[in-house]
Amino acid sequence: MVSTVDTPIYLDNHATTALDPRVVSAMVPMWQQDYANPHSVTHALGQKARDLVESARFQIARSLGAQSNEFVFTSGATESNNLALKGLAQRQGRGHIISVVSEHPSVIGPLQKLQRQGFQVTWLPVLPNTSDNAGQIDLNQLVEAIQPDTFLVSVMLANNEIGVIQPLTEICRICQRREGIWVHTDATQAVGKLPLRLDELPVDLMSFTAHKLHGPKGVGALFTRHSKRRVRLIPEMDGGGQESGRRGGTLNTPGIVGMALAMELAINEMPSLFEQTRQLRDRFYQNLSTAVGGLPINGPPLDNPQKRLVNNLNCQFPGIDGHSLMIHTPQLCASTGSACTATNTEPSHVLQAMGLDPDQVRCSLRFGLSRFNTEAEIDLAVGLLAESVKRLRLET
Repeated sequence: MVSTVDTPIYLDNHATTALDPRVVSAMVPMWQQDYANPHSVTHALGQKARDLVESARFQIARSLGAQSNEFVFTSGATESNNLALKGLAQRQGRGHIISVVSEHPSVIGPLQKLQRQGFQVTWLPVLPNTSDNAGQIDLNQLVEAIQPDTFLVSVMLANNEIGVIQPLTEICRICQRREGIWVHTDATQAVGKLPLRLDELPVDLMSFTAHKLHGPKGVGALFTRHSKRRVRLIPEMDGGGQESGRRGGTLNTPGIVGMALAMELAINEMPSLFEQTRQLRDRFYQNLSTAVGGLPINGPPLDNPQKRLVNNLNCQFPGIDGHSLMIHTPQLCASTGSACTATNTEPSHVLQAMGLDPDQVRCSLRFGLSRFNTEAEIDLAVGLLAESVKRLRLET
């Protein structure tokens, strides 16, 4: 019998992450003393707040290998995705867009709305779960999907459910062969977890948020490339003309400062944490699979960090309903899929896209590790899950 756990074991880091204490410390002064509106530049406190924002903007640009003026601050990745997709489409007026069936709801939703407005959208399939490249797109199908009026390709860099990494550099090269195609990526799960330099990766637009890399909730950004050909968008948020007219609304100074530091810490500490996280994830899977008698993996193999995030595990518990397993293991925080669709009873569209049948989807769980997880936690989680699986099997 596994002992009671006083503090829940958090393995849902694709949904959100704990604030790094160093980030909290950096944000506190902006709540207590440097709280002025960064747009109130007629007095000293407003000017200081503006300087803090611009310093953070430079810090983010330096971390990602871009220019400061290429970033628009938003409320998070959902707003960034909406601004990128709808802002570019409204500027274009009409035409053809290509995306992927396994995208995050904050990409699928705006594109479906654009479809209703008359834009044509092609949804690329992904390779089946039986493939070593499970969850990736077939680049030949991308080439075949491009039409004379294609103006936008949107492909998530790293998937939030199965951790698959798309071949984004090759996608960009394909699109560059024809003038007039912009490439957008939702890099929410990739920033701070993968080596990512915008002076090397030729995407035109990139969305991300702070709370997936131990920063605060409620703040994110959209990268809009200015070099070579400048990305111009119709703003989604109208108001006071902030962010050079690209996004109206008072900026979240503490959030922006926190995001900049969280990103810098994640990128600087990535080399030392990469292998550590991978080993911890593999230990979790191997011990759990042994304890319960085998767990089929959803997505690419775990042994290829070029194709799968090292902190991601999505696997099946054959014969066990995933939701029931979580109810029977209240000491553990994990999920059956995207947090944005947790209240939706529909099965995971990502797993369905890879060809899993309803029973396989229903018995699947997603685990996401972070720098704050320990071996002791992982071993305890294995015990808790194994006990719950045994209990559920006895009940059936």
